[in-house]
Amino acid sequence: MEAPLEEKTCLSLAREALDILGGKWSFLVLAKLSLGPRRFNALRKALDPISTKALTDTLRHLEHSQVIQRQAFPTVPVTVEYSLTEKGKDFQAVLFEMYSWAQKWGSSQDENHRSSRASQEVNKVSLQEASLE
Repeated sequence: MEAPLEEKTCLSLAREALDILGGKWSFLVLAKLSLGPRRFNALRKALDPISTKALTDTLRHLEHSQVIQRQAFPTVPVTVEYSLTEKGKDFQAVLFEMYSWAQKWGSSQDENHRSSRASQEVNKVSLQEASLE
């Protein structure tokens, strides 16, 4: 049985978005650049343990996809700064949603979420018992 047209379109567009973004480091690079322009070494330090090659490849891919822009300044040695393009700035909404989702459902939050809900349940029961007395 063939998937409905809407499902095919959705999957196709999702695949296209992932192709634009590239590898696993792209999301983190875009998150750092959403805070403002950064130079290569500042990005590398902020994304430790990324290798120089992985960062170079990620930046080239994102620049080729027109998600970031590279600006070289005529200094000695040459200073290069990376920033988001309009296309990259549009992606900030996706990053924010990912952040919100991870806060709610991330593995480090699962325990906190469960214990918080358990505490809320205990408090509800205590309040109900107190009101009955």
